Amino acid sequence: MCGRFALRQSPAEVSALFGYRGDVPGADFPPRYNIAPTQPVATVRLSHGERRFALVRWGLVPGWVKDPAAFSLLINARAETAADKPSFRAAMRHRRCLIPASGYYEWHRPETGEKTPYFIRPRDGGIVAFAGLWEEWCDPDGGEIETGALLTVPANAALAPIHHRMPVVVAPDDFDAWLDVGGTPLKEALALLRPAAGDLFEAVPVSGRVNSAREDDAALTVPVAAAEPDEPATQSPAGRTARATRRTGSVAPDAGQLDLF
Repeated sequence: MCGRFALRQSPAEVSALFGYRGDVPGADFPPRYNIAPTQPVATVRLSHGERRFALVRWGLVPGWVKDPAAFSLLINARAETAADKPSFRAAMRHRRCLIPASGYYEWHRPETGEKTPYFIRPRDGGIVAFAGLWEEWCDPDGGEIETGALLTVPANAALAPIHHRMPVVVAPDDFDAWLDVGGTPLKEALALLRPAAGDLFEAVPVSGRVNSAREDDAALTVPVAAAEPDEPATQSPAGRTARATRRTGSVAPDAGQLDLF
C-alpha cells in the first residue's frame, strides 16, 4: 500500500521526464514532502493524443457514486483485482495515469513496540512514475471533481520486511503503453503491473513527524537512527499474517482494495 508520498523535484524536472506541457493550471506546483489522502496529487494522462498534466484529489470516487461524503476513501487499488472491481474497472480500461513521485513512506510494524516510518526512495535520487487511475464525478448541479488512486502489488523481496505491498512503478519505456497510446489492450496494460526491481529503491528510517499530515518540510525525508526491520526468515507465520491483515479506517465497498495506515 501507499498512504503518503513525496514529490521534491521542480516542475521543470518533472515535465522533462514525463513529456507534458507545463503551461497548464497547477503545473507550477511547489515541492511536497508529505502528500496525504484527500490532498491534490500531480498526474499525467493522455488527452487528445498528448500527455497532459492534471491535479486530482487523492481518493478515487467512481462516477456512479451518489454521495461522495458517504463513500469510503479509495487511495489504493490492488493490481491483481482492479480490472474486475466495480470501483476501478472502468478507469483501468479508459482512465489510466502516471503519478510522479520522489519516493513514498511506509510503516514497519514489529511484533512489539512502536511502528517505524521509512522513506522509500530511488537509489539514484531521481523521480519514479507510479501507476494510477483517475475518475471524474459530477454532482446533480453540474459540479465536477477529478479523483485518483495508486495501484499496488506485492512488495519485492527487498521491501517485504517493511510492508507486504508497494506501489506499481512504470518504467519510462512503458509510459505510452500504460497511458493507452495506440489503444493498449487491457491484457498488456495489466502485464505492466509488477513489483519494481529489488535494487530500484532504498528504505531509510525517518522522523515520526511524518505521521501528521500537517507536517510538510524537507527534514521529513532525512534519515534518522532506527532498528532494522525483522528479516522474513525470523518472522513467524502467525506474525506475518497478523501484520498483513492489520487495518484501520472503514472498509470500502470493494473489500480488500482500501489499505490505510
